[in-house]
Amino acid sequence: MPLKVRVTGDRSFSRTLHLEGRLDNESVAVLDRELETLVSLPVHVLVFDLADLEYITSSGLRSIFGAQKVMAGRSGRIVLVNAQPQVQKVFEIVKAADLTAVFASVQELDRYLDTMQRKVVDGQ
Repeated sequence: MPLKVRVTGDRSFSRTLHLEGRLDNESVAVLDRELETLVSLPVHVLVFDLADLEYITSSGLRSIFGAQKVMAGRSGRIVLVNAQPQVQKVFEIVKAADLTAVFASVQELDRYLDTMQRKVVDGQ
């Protein structure tokens, strides 16, 4: 399923990005376009609602962390909510390891993240 991004903003200081589908190399441009618009607004919090995000690769992580860097630079923040177990696993891996030191290439990292997400979905 391709990535769908829906933006809501019920508060003046924040926007919520509802991500649905797969956030991978082919779909990351969809998120990047939305983020480019959102970071130009005077918002202080970007909320990523991941309830319907089925899968994420390192390119998706780069976009989210890039938004985090921009928001931190203006004393704002991002918040991740409702992550599916397989997506939560990816964020746990990223938090636990210096991925640049562990993997020889982005392709190797993506293969590893794919394997970990499949294991969670398959109940292993």
